[in-house]
Amino acid sequence: MKKTVVLSFPTSCFIQVKHPIYIRKEETMEVSQQEKRPGLYDPRFEHDNCGIGAVVNIKGVKTHQTVEQALHIVENLEHRAGKDGEGKTGDGVGIMLQISHKFFKKVTKPLGIDLGEEREYGVGTFFFPQDILARNQAMKMFEIIVEKEGLKFLGWRVVPTNPDLIGEKAVAKMPYIVQCFVKKPAEMAKGLDFDRRLYVVRRVFEQSNDNTYVVSLSSRTIVYKGMFLVKELRKFFPDLQDKDYESALATVHSRFSTNTNPSWMRAHPNRIIVHNGEINTIRGNVDKMLAREETMESEFFRSEMHKVLPIINQEGSDSAMLDNALEFMMMSGMDLPLAVMIMLPAPWAHDKSMPQEVKDFYHYYATMMEPWDGPASIVFSDGDLLGAVLDRNGLRPSRYYITDDNHLILASEVGAIDIDQSHVVKKERLRPGKMLLVDTGKGKIIDDEELKHYYASRKPYGEWLDSNLVQMKDLKIPNERVPQLSKTRRAQLQKTYGYTYEQFDTMILPMALNGAEPASAMGCDSPLAVLSKKHQPLFNYFKQLFAQVTNPPIDSIREEIVTSTTVYVGEDGNFLEEKADNCKILEVSNPILTCTDLLKIKNMKKPGFKVEVIPITYYKNTSLAKAIDRLFLEVDRAHRDGANIIILSDRDIDENHVPIPSLLAVSALQQHLVNTKKRTSVALILESGEPREVHHFATLLGYGACAINPYLAHESIKYLIESGMMNKDYYAAVDDYNSAVLHGIVKIASKMGISTIQSYQGSQIFEAIGISKEVIDKYFTNTVSRVGGITLDDIANDVDTLHSAAFDPLGLDVDLTLDSVGSHKMRSGQEEHLYNPVTIHLLQEAARTGNYETFKQYTHALDGENKTIHLRDLIDFRYDEKGGIPIDQVESVESIVKRFKTGAMSYGSISQEAHETLAIAMNRIGGKSNSGEGGESLERLSIGADGLNRCSAIKQVASGRFGVTSRYLVSAKEIQIKMAQGAKPGEGGQLPGKKVYPWVAKTRHSTTGVTLISPPPHHDIYSIEDLAQLIYDLKNSNTDARISVKLVSEAGVGTVAAGVAKAGAQVILVSSYDGGTGAAPRNSIYNAGLPWELGVAEAHQTLIMNGLRDKVVLETDGKLMTGRDVAIACMLGAEEFGFATAPLVTMGCVMMRVCNLDTCPVGIATQNPELRKRFKGKPEYVINFMYFIAQELREYMAKLGVKTVDELVGRTDLLKRKDKMPSARAEKVDLSNILGNPYAGMKLAGYTHKQPYDFKLEETLDENVLLKKLKSALVNGQKKSLQIDVSNVNRTFGTIFGSEITKKYPEGLPEDTFTISCTGSGGQSFGAFIPSGLTLELVGDSNDYFGKGLSGGKLVVYPPTGVKYKAEDNIIIGNVALYGATSGKAFINGVAGERFCVRNSGATAVVEGVGDHGCEYMTGGRAVILGPTGKNFAAGMSGGIAYVLDEKNDLYKRLNKDLVSFEEVTNKYDVLELKDIIAEHVSYTNSAKGKEILDHFGEYLPKFKKIVPHDYRRMMNTIVQMEEKGLSSEQAQIEAFYANTRQ
Repeated sequence: MKKTVVLSFPTSCFIQVKHPIYIRKEETMEVSQQEKRPGLYDPRFEHDNCGIGAVVNIKGVKTHQTVEQALHIVENLEHRAGKDGEGKTGDGVGIMLQISHKFFKKVTKPLGIDLGEEREYGVGTFFFPQDILARNQAMKMFEIIVEKEGLKFLGWRVVPTNPDLIGEKAVAKMPYIVQCFVKKPAEMAKGLDFDRRLYVVRRVFEQSNDNTYVVSLSSRTIVYKGMFLVKELRKFFPDLQDKDYESALATVHSRFSTNTNPSWMRAHPNRIIVHNGEINTIRGNVDKMLAREETMESEFFRSEMHKVLPIINQEGSDSAMLDNALEFMMMSGMDLPLAVMIMLPAPWAHDKSMPQEVKDFYHYYATMMEPWDGPASIVFSDGDLLGAVLDRNGLRPSRYYITDDNHLILASEVGAIDIDQSHVVKKERLRPGKMLLVDTGKGKIIDDEELKHYYASRKPYGEWLDSNLVQMKDLKIPNERVPQLSKTRRAQLQKTYGYTYEQFDTMILPMALNGAEPASAMGCDSPLAVLSKKHQPLFNYFKQLFAQVTNPPIDSIREEIVTSTTVYVGEDGNFLEEKADNCKILEVSNPILTCTDLLKIKNMKKPGFKVEVIPITYYKNTSLAKAIDRLFLEVDRAHRDGANIIILSDRDIDENHVPIPSLLAVSALQQHLVNTKKRTSVALILESGEPREVHHFATLLGYGACAINPYLAHESIKYLIESGMMNKDYYAAVDDYNSAVLHGIVKIASKMGISTIQSYQGSQIFEAIGISKEVIDKYFTNTVSRVGGITLDDIANDVDTLHSAAFDPLGLDVDLTLDSVGSHKMRSGQEEHLYNPVTIHLLQEAARTGNYETFKQYTHALDGENKTIHLRDLIDFRYDEKGGIPIDQVESVESIVKRFKTGAMSYGSISQEAHETLAIAMNRIGGKSNSGEGGESLERLSIGADGLNRCSAIKQVASGRFGVTSRYLVSAKEIQIKMAQGAKPGEGGQLPGKKVYPWVAKTRHSTTGVTLISPPPHHDIYSIEDLAQLIYDLKNSNTDARISVKLVSEAGVGTVAAGVAKAGAQVILVSSYDGGTGAAPRNSIYNAGLPWELGVAEAHQTLIMNGLRDKVVLETDGKLMTGRDVAIACMLGAEEFGFATAPLVTMGCVMMRVCNLDTCPVGIATQNPELRKRFKGKPEYVINFMYFIAQELREYMAKLGVKTVDELVGRTDLLKRKDKMPSARAEKVDLSNILGNPYAGMKLAGYTHKQPYDFKLEETLDENVLLKKLKSALVNGQKKSLQIDVSNVNRTFGTIFGSEITKKYPEGLPEDTFTISCTGSGGQSFGAFIPSGLTLELVGDSNDYFGKGLSGGKLVVYPPTGVKYKAEDNIIIGNVALYGATSGKAFINGVAGERFCVRNSGATAVVEGVGDHGCEYMTGGRAVILGPTGKNFAAGMSGGIAYVLDEKNDLYKRLNKDLVSFEEVTNKYDVLELKDIIAEHVSYTNSAKGKEILDHFGEYLPKFKKIVPHDYRRMMNTIVQMEEKGLSSEQAQIEAFYANTRQ
């Protein structure tokens, strides 16, 4: 009995929204008036990640089995799909199939529809509205359009569905699902030609109708999708279960969305692709696609282009927009694989092994289309071809099998489908930048090389580039001088642009001297730009966005091979037509231009180029708005006259000309050019004196400039040399400065996961804070801005004030010396700082004496009337009118301090004394201290002989994985995953070699005196489902600990928090941008991340909106200094509070800002034994501070009439704006989005009454089988072995059992005490963190994160006997194997994926081939690779040794030589070590390749290369010399450390 459910939509549910461009069709259909949206929530921050799969019969044979297998894959990837808070409704699942003629002929017969032969008709699937009237109108409209376009409409079929089997939320939003049939005209060719007509029909229908979504309309493919859990797809659509439904190919997709407000439309597949990933540059890509609509021509749409435009529907998700662009390119006559290659190009620029003609092909297209950049695994199909491609960095997993019955099966994981291993002929993985393609028409797989060779050799791309592409070096220098500035003029301009002495001394000077951006001590306690009393440049109102969780930041230093800094200047060609003059464009490899470069461009006389200089200055005391309008008119005129390179110049400033701020000019013009569709026919170059810091250049490029000439910064370098502040050649200094800026920009782009500057241009990846809505909407359209503020008049006023300081309006003399405003270090009478001599003294005095009165003086100094540093300084309390309640009715101090924590400061950045003092203090009061990411020494993990508990309750796990062992994890009460750091979000860090003292090296499992690199968090967290996996791993490693995730406040942190809650975290920490101890690049400290006021409020509100607030504890930290700060944080939604800088101050810190130099005068931020003797801190001081904060909080609570902290959480109704604002600018700041919380006063589950995520650990094999069967053996420590079957759903196998071993035997057990033999496909994180004594043997293959954090255990994996493929040529384990392993062994009989042995610090591993980035960041241990490696091998490797079998002698092409050297294996100890390791490998795995090498060892030995890091070799040699002098190994290390670091 099939039910049809009819839901009617009241007409009132269409809502008017202010940002029309961002409202998605499905949202207008699905948001009712009752749903309140918090002001800080914005649908454009929603992200999704997913599991994908595909099955194809290579010969094109259609069977029902293909459909079955594809459904089976998606059902086995359940852990990659998301569900709502109750677990009843899925985020979306779908399948794309060929149209089954057999099936549709059968089901249309009873309807009286005559379809004709196969592919002579098109089938469309529609999501119509449930309202009968609206639906009938839409259906009628479609029929009319079909007839108008000259096709014959055959009829409708209501798709049978089973709505009673799916979640209530899904049914409530369910559309009316119908299929239609359209006849192909007899004279039209089958396939693409007919599909092109159907495409036109669909585009016309979509533009004339806004309440219907067309799922698919094609003569070759059809899509079934919806809001289901993975198992519900086949049940919901009976069509999919019909044995007559036959197809030769299928793609499937399950979605994990960061929010629980998904919809039917947003499920994949789209019309061509399924996509697991994130397009980070989408804003810029879409703007450029819009602009190209003017210039694109295609023979197929000559007269009909207006019907299919706009190409991109901006209401869709990033995947849908990518799909729109691909579909348009395919319909315009471009081959589908070619279109995919152009949009997602391989990283060709630095690839030494790529053939030249392929490089030329990529280069030709790069001049017209920027990469759509971001992590992605994409499967695409047009019904005949099925292909798959990975992004340039390989940041998504995809594995495939080929079987002997001509099937290719691809999925995010192996083991998603049961296949008899004896039928498998090849096991492979998708590789970064490579394409896999099956042509069912030709019945064959076309491999990447063949495919690229075919496209690269179709046209003479190399010749075209040679004769048309212009490079900077080809331009002649004209016979004229670069404009010079006199001393006075230079000083006037510096004053006009607000240069400060500080910028000279701490930014421009070090960049020109060292060619790198300077690092500074972290933490920021000076005001936001909008609250500053100084006139800050407009750049400072913009904060950089960065990637966290939903996509990974990348490492632009160690993985430079995938980055590119080239930009193209001039008019873009029409990529739909391949012709030589498409690439008539100027190629610039560094967008920061010298004055000579600009002179060359201004005077270039090349055909096809016309350059015009337009001033961006205006008369003093006239309107800035009019000046911008005049700029638009000037540019339009220049464009009409044929100019295609426009130089915006502000060189002509004088007494009565003032500059338009360069960022405002560039962004306003970019928006104007996009709106008038001229953006791709004009390039903007900026010649300005204003930009001088890395952040300035990043914003200018991000808002549309192609290249920038900072003439005044370069002149300032000349001044530094002339005045003797720097001794260096001027041109060398300018080159170094430009190079420092460029590397800084690449790093900022990589924080967002973007690897090419070409894609970063115009992508607007910033949030504005403190600029009014009018200015943003008009000149910075689509920029995120949630705190309003200054108007255009204020901006003009800033310009005017600075200009008047340089050019006195009355012609009087002015003081042209530069101010020193003290934005980083405190200066009296200048920029305000929270920590100043007064507040530091009062806080230390209060903590030492325990005097609460002194503490009140300290908070009074901080919370003074006129302080304007943070947003919270503009907020006041609405006290209880009845006078509140007596303080003794308020929750006690002892109870409140249990919510307090100290910040994550690593042992290494602060001294042992300081680290232990914090732990003792927090353990004493029942709060929690945080280990930071540097590990913790073993003697601290248990209570000391003096009875003091020095063990940090929170153990942090970060990208460096320093000292993360099974013991470390088992000792934790809370395990914190550090996704980002407040002071430098999206970046890793490094501990310089001179700070890696022997005791630090021991704790971190590394080598003393060798620099330690912690990478950005992109190794095992590519996406939300990978974070879910890490949370699951850590929960398994210590089932009693709660798992916390540390995020940094930024726009969209709310949806990320919702995703993290769905992934199982129990605590979510939203950190502010202004905290931090240690060193970071200056632009990261000030220009990335947001205040916690925004982050906490957004996370709290978004979690409530998604029904997830009661599952998690929300915590915040970052400059919490008084009880008032804590009260406001709590009222915005926080329940736990972290303090870092303040406790350091109580222990003696005096804010010298030298944390980065190892010279801390009070023995806190140093490892130097002499300085550490000066440490005077005591646990009591820290405890006093915590008690005082709690006491002050109680006083505020009493006045507010609130008894418990639980009742205070989220009470924004008790907050208001201050009545009397301290300054005119502060008056304009709009806090309504923060304070306008629709859920204020809502009842929430209290601190101790959360309903945490259920990991279902009782269902794991560890708890069900291992612990039950091995319990008695574990108690007695006796030997025992087991056999067991595993599949990909058994994730993190062995970890719970391993943790039980560690709890009972902290030192581990003898080798092979427990041996577990497994058969099948191991799930992700197979054998994670297992300790010594446990051996896991796997016959089959395994997925990503194999042996993650191995802590002494042993892993063996090999293929079953009797398989048809060679083990050494086939992939057997996934990406990121042995990440952060500290000890143990792994023997792998087969090839591993990308990033093998990343951050290995002590394990020995053997493998028979690896993908890209092998042995990355390795700091110890041994890796033996008996086969080929991918590119960028040993990047960032600072310790340990790798032996690589280099049979073709071409390893040098793929080795990253920055930190390592390679040599032949000649030393007798090395030869012996290598032979022993291979022999052990053979004894465990029976490896054919290993046997071959041992049997002919003499022949193979010369082919091995030994790879050793330079510093590691130097330290090891020194240690050996010291030991030969008779020193013990510990003394030898100390002596070697001093010998090597004091040179």
